[in-house]
Amino acid sequence: MTLITSEALLLDVLDLQDRDRIVTFLTREHGKKKGVAQGARTKHSRFAGQLQPLSKVQVTWYEKEGRELGRISFVETVRPAHRLQEDLEGILLGSYLADHLLEIAQENEPSELFFRLLDSTLEALLAGVDRDLAARYFEVWILRLAGVFPSIQECPVCGRPFAGWAMIPPNGETLLCLECGGQGGLIVRPETLDLLRRVGRLSLPNAAEPPPTPQALRQLEEVSARVRRSFLQRELRSYDVMQKTLR
Repeated sequence: MTLITSEALLLDVLDLQDRDRIVTFLTREHGKKKGVAQGARTKHSRFAGQLQPLSKVQVTWYEKEGRELGRISFVETVRPAHRLQEDLEGILLGSYLADHLLEIAQENEPSELFFRLLDSTLEALLAGVDRDLAARYFEVWILRLAGVFPSIQECPVCGRPFAGWAMIPPNGETLLCLECGGQGGLIVRPETLDLLRRVGRLSLPNAAEPPPTPQALRQLEEVSARVRRSFLQRELRSYDVMQKTLR
């Protein structure tokens, strides 16, 4: 068996039988991992208070070749996520962010960029950045890191730069100019393209000034949702739950 220690972000914690929990976590060096925290549900567990989803932790676990689940031996919280879990909106948003990594991040593959994106987004949220903007920023960047978010510089069909309006077709796979877009797609307004460019070049706290318009945020949400559904061939369950609960 191999003993590994790494900084990690906790993505999901599920009960296993009467005493244990299965923990899914994201590391820089080893990608997405799963391990069993034995005795985590017992009254005097050494894991008490350390397995809060979206916390940043130092984790030590044992791995054995050929086994899907490792065995977690030690967890110490580096940065708690209590403030994000204080209300229903924060809980739903946290679940939504984690859901992206559960779907997209790969096990046993280095995930430096995914780790940095989630880590910086959580840090900004805990510092009080606007939650709506944080969600839109995260959506765009995780799809960019996955290699599926369309270019916002020029139309891939005719090669002309996007000077104002654009269109995302019904299949949600790319961004086209209006001349090449045809019928039935989503017309993307100039303010939404401007917000996309701002998100692409600035950190999340800096992208908050000046505050984007609600219309640009809503349309950016729809653009990202279309690209994500095209990529995954379905919608994230956490997104549907958040939509139905909050709206």
